[in-house]
Amino acid sequence: MSPYVRFQVGESFTLPDLAGPGGAVTLDATFHDTPDAALAHAGVSLRQHPDGTWTLLLPGRGRELHRPAAGAGVVPPDLLDAVTAFRRGSGLAAVRTVRAAVHVLSAAGGVLAEARVLSARGTGRRPRSVEVSLIDGTPADLARIAEQLLAAGAVPDPATAAIAVTADGADDGSAGAVVAGALRSGVARILRHDAFARLRETMPNGDTPVHQMRVGTRRLRSDLQTFQPLLDPAWSRPLRAELSRLAGALGGARDVEVLRARLHVTAAADPLAPADLDAVDRIDAALAGRQETALSALDEALRSGRYVPLLDTLVRPPRLAGRHTAPAGRVLPGLARKPWRQLVAGADALTPLLPDDDWHEVRKLAKRARYAFSWVPGPEAAVLAKRIAKVQKVLGEHQDAATAADTWLFVARFLDRGDHRLAVTAGRLFERERAAVTRARAAFPAVWAAVCEENTTAWLK
Repeated sequence: MSPYVRFQVGESFTLPDLAGPGGAVTLDATFHDTPDAALAHAGVSLRQHPDGTWTLLLPGRGRELHRPAAGAGVVPPDLLDAVTAFRRGSGLAAVRTVRAAVHVLSAAGGVLAEARVLSARGTGRRPRSVEVSLIDGTPADLARIAEQLLAAGAVPDPATAAIAVTADGADDGSAGAVVAGALRSGVARILRHDAFARLRETMPNGDTPVHQMRVGTRRLRSDLQTFQPLLDPAWSRPLRAELSRLAGALGGARDVEVLRARLHVTAAADPLAPADLDAVDRIDAALAGRQETALSALDEALRSGRYVPLLDTLVRPPRLAGRHTAPAGRVLPGLARKPWRQLVAGADALTPLLPDDDWHEVRKLAKRARYAFSWVPGPEAAVLAKRIAKVQKVLGEHQDAATAADTWLFVARFLDRGDHRLAVTAGRLFERERAAVTRARAAFPAVWAAVCEENTTAWLK
């Protein structure tokens, strides 16, 4: 469902007590949005307070970004940039002034939702309404708040009700509806994390926006390939090419993230033989320089003339073709069989002595197969996807260790040829990573055998 709903209310309307388990807090601000309320519909709020300061609240963040006054009605440049994915070229203006507002809090202090009684600006607008934006809450939280507002005399706004239906799409059980849902999921992941990537903020759970945007991009490209028979190729093929460009920029930034995190874990892996911390810090400093270069390249990609048109294409309904009106349970298993057969062929051919690249190729096949089965209806597909995920995890550890080992070997040979402490430390890191590669290869047969059990795959035959 849409994370945003609006109600019409009269001048005598009083906001009911919406306090969640953690209570409520009062706000006072003027909201800025696009003419079609794109930010509000995305669960984003950008507002200026009476003292001129600004606040940006993003979905899933759990805390707000604050900026000092930048002039009367002038949105701070970094906040304007942060909402690019939601406004996509549309201008922002002061669209409504809050008369009263509350944050509905969870018992842990998280912001479940924000409810606002407001008066609209400009002529021809309704003079008084109530908006509710879901922040970190669930649809059940939004439904509870809506029931309280209705009981207090609010009337659903027909416009937002129509938008909610359009955004969710018609889930009629058809193959096309499932594919559209799969694509929406990937798009939503990109949109949710775009602002965090621009601001170079980590997520509340410690994950990084670069990682999540890369996952969203990869899943989109994989789903576009798997479900190609149900999509108009004139629409999907250029889209995959554009996503590939974005994936390249995200991949460069993500790879260095993984290396830096892995460096410290590997260095501390054996407390009885600690690594030279000074040398580790110098390696990390070199990686930090690489990361800054990669993030700058990502910044350019997100601000290029190609990115917003890509988002415009992604947020529109997909152009379906083929048997998209047929039941999903009849069509999608057949489409998932192709990546499954490719995975089986690749995994069965793996041997302990094959090059790292061969193992990496099977990892990519495992990802595509898991993504495909995650959208196939039925418990059998869910079980298979879960078991393939374990294979993917083992192969992911293999790939991360192999990549790190190659990097530490390069450091030992070329980073500072006159620094013997650095070379020795990098050499020790290399050996530990190659040992991790060996362990991953040893663990692979068992997890792959679990995938291939007859009771797991019989339904595919």
